[in-house]
Amino acid sequence: MGRGWLGPFFAAMVALLAGLPGLVALPPLDRDESRFAEASAQMLETRDFVTPHFQGTPRLKKPVGVYWLQAAAVAAFSHVESRQIWAYRLPSLLGAMLAAAACAWGAAAFLRPGASLLAGAILGGGFLLSTEAAIAATDGVLAGAVTLAMAALGRLYLASRGGPPAGRRVKALFWAALAISVLVKGPIGPMVVGLTLITLAIWDRTVRWMRDLGWGWGLILILAMAGPWALAITVASDGAFWGASVGGDLASKLAGGDDGHGGPPGAHLAALPFMLFPATLLLPAGLLAGWRARAEPAVRFALAWLIPAWIVVEATPTKLLHYPLPLYGALAWLMARAIGEPRQRVAAGAGAALMLLAALAFAAVGPAAVSVLNGGAGMIVAIIAAALYIGAGAAGAWLLWRGDATRAVLTGGALALLGHAVLLGDVIPTLRPLWLSSRAAGALEAAGASPRQGVIPGPVTVAGYEEPSMVFLLGTATELGDAGDAADAIADGRPAIVEDRVRPAFEATLAANGVTARRAGQGAGLDYSNGRHDVLRIFLPQPEVKR
Repeated sequence: MGRGWLGPFFAAMVALLAGLPGLVALPPLDRDESRFAEASAQMLETRDFVTPHFQGTPRLKKPVGVYWLQAAAVAAFSHVESRQIWAYRLPSLLGAMLAAAACAWGAAAFLRPGASLLAGAILGGGFLLSTEAAIAATDGVLAGAVTLAMAALGRLYLASRGGPPAGRRVKALFWAALAISVLVKGPIGPMVVGLTLITLAIWDRTVRWMRDLGWGWGLILILAMAGPWALAITVASDGAFWGASVGGDLASKLAGGDDGHGGPPGAHLAALPFMLFPATLLLPAGLLAGWRARAEPAVRFALAWLIPAWIVVEATPTKLLHYPLPLYGALAWLMARAIGEPRQRVAAGAGAALMLLAALAFAAVGPAAVSVLNGGAGMIVAIIAAALYIGAGAAGAWLLWRGDATRAVLTGGALALLGHAVLLGDVIPTLRPLWLSSRAAGALEAAGASPRQGVIPGPVTVAGYEEPSMVFLLGTATELGDAGDAADAIADGRPAIVEDRVRPAFEATLAANGVTARRAGQGAGLDYSNGRHDVLRIFLPQPEVKR
């Protein structure tokens, strides 16, 4: 099954089941997701497919690939006026499915059929990839492109050492996937590939097999796919794109903790048992068996894929949890290979302990969040999610300790996927204080005052609250301003949403101008982007009195 199309297919289905609940249920997230989604919406509105914009500001930090994919998904399955966030997340979900399928396909060149499918399922069902599958940003698609490129490169490497043959189609997949990674996130894909090739060249003391990768037409393919846009954005931005993406975004991440996301070396390693959950139980055995079998070509390739790039992300001062995601395919290969190894007591004990630790951590999330944010409302569902996580940890640890690693992964994985579905599909979306923008937009619509309803003119002016999700939900023309701008909106007959900190100034301006407004609802909660408690009040113009 793993050597044909069924293995990659079922691995992709695991990724689909893991990512779908969050994709459908979660409201628009701040800040990156809503910025990406809004910029993609504006592409469809303006028909400018060269320069992404958030309202009037060009977004020049990232290449255009994900914006194109999101715009295509919305055009195919939704409408830009609807602002349905699930449509913008579809490319991320498909990227996660591609990553899982490619992982299984690459592993099939050296693992038995069941183990290669397991490798893809380990990646597809992992917490980090399934979370990125439900976020309209770059990382789900990047994981898919890089994993496919590395799976193809791995097959080419193994073919040069007596493995299954890999011809021109595999080379074409490698170069096409690498080109997509460039269009999605610039240098990340080439960095992973380049570090792998350098490591293998030093380790094997030969580069003979690399000469036959099709460098001539492969680089031309990358240039043909990415070059036209690179030229167009250079002209359109007068060269500013390169300064913003390389000199600004990339340099700031390399120089320090960009946007307050700093961390010490080793932070990604410490987070790994949680990000890989529920396959955490195989992590110690996979690393141990991988190092012991490093002379095997397939294992050597996986280590060359994993270790040098991991050192780079650990050394980078900016630490975001998704940075090592393009390397998780190599971990999945090593972990799946460990299934067939004789049981190592120390590795099994460490895996069981890490599994229980991660399960308990996830089990605590739902009840704690419901208690703090919802005052206990929805606790029954949160406890169900917690019970599923604890069951996953206990069953997986017990079966692993008894020596049945395959059943441990399958049983623990199934229970954990159910836990993820309940947590991301039900518990977190019902934490009302987290979703301020959605609540304010809903209150505006309930009052019949959303500009899309055609009853009251727009745009809406928002004062004292500037989260991108509000712009995405209310539309591109939404004005983010101050108390005076909100008062002007009321005077113009338009709605205003005013945060309580600026409300006194807003009301004073209204009074000074002889204008009155009526309240039409409110929403209060935590702006998790800055940790601030906000109260958003809806104000509408007073209706004219008919004489």
